[in-house]
Formats: sequence, structure tokens, C-alpha cells
Amino acid sequence: MSDVVCSACGHHNPLGSNFCSSCGGALDDRGTDHTTMSFPVDDINAGDQAIDEMGLAPGTGILLVRRGPKAGSRYLLDASCTTLGRHPESAIFLDDITVSRRHAEIRRGPEGYRVVDVGSLNGTYLNRERIDDEALTDGDLLQVGKFKLMYVANDGAEQGE
Repeated sequence: MSDVVCSACGHHNPLGSNFCSSCGGALDDRGTDHTTMSFPVDDINAGDQAIDEMGLAPGTGILLVRRGPKAGSRYLLDASCTTLGRHPESAIFLDDITVSRRHAEIRRGPEGYRVVDVGSLNGTYLNRERIDDEALTDGDLLQVGKFKLMYVANDGAEQGE
């Protein structure tokens, strides 16, 4: 039968005890088995393969929803400015309270795509760093609220046709 050992005095207490019966100190009822959990990073190559099968035109990009209520969704970035937010008129409508109504924009320019935070409350993150305005590169992970979107681009460098 297991017991809970007090970290202050070493006294053995019955399972389920919250306080040590010897010294009165608070007990960690999880015992000595402290485990952590890790989550694998999504395989970027799987996203690239799916995009290749779709025939993404050279010089264009796409956002793949990797985590969140719309996981698996794909959004083609074919406009000069693509809006992301909780506003119903957003090009990419992300219906969750963690997303601002007008959260971010993906802007397409001659040098490629950029993500711009447009005054969101919770911020926009690119590869786990909060950003205001940053260039996107193939494989970048964009986080808007609890949505995680992977940016995949076809820069036209590998055309076999």
C-alpha cells in the first residue's frame, strides 16, 4: 500500500492526506511520481505534401489550421490583404473568444507575405514569439488566440514542368 511522504519531516502519511499528521505541513498527494507530458510538433513535411497534391501555384501561400476548432482547414492566401479575426466579415473567420474581432492581417507584397497584428488584445505569435509585423517563411507557425496555423508557400523554385 502506498503512502504520502512529508517533504518537511519525512513522516509517512496515508494516501489522500492533505497535511502531515506529524508536523502539519502540506503534503503533495501525487507522491514522488511526477511526470511531464510532451506533445510532438506537427510534421511539417506532411503539410507540404498535402499542398503539393493540391497544386499550389508558384508565388502563393496557404495557411493550414493545425490546432483549434477548425483543425484541418486550409486557407489560400490569394488576396493582397487577408484578414483574420472573430468579425464575421473576416476572410479567415476564427470564432473563439481568444481571438479579437479584427486580430491580424496577412499582407502580400513583392517580397512575399507578412503577418501584421492590427491591435489584438491577446497578441499574434509567430514561432512562439509575439510580433507586430513580421515576414512569413515556409513552415512558420502562426498563433492567433488558440488557433495554430502553419504557413506553407510555393516560392516557385522547384518547378518540374
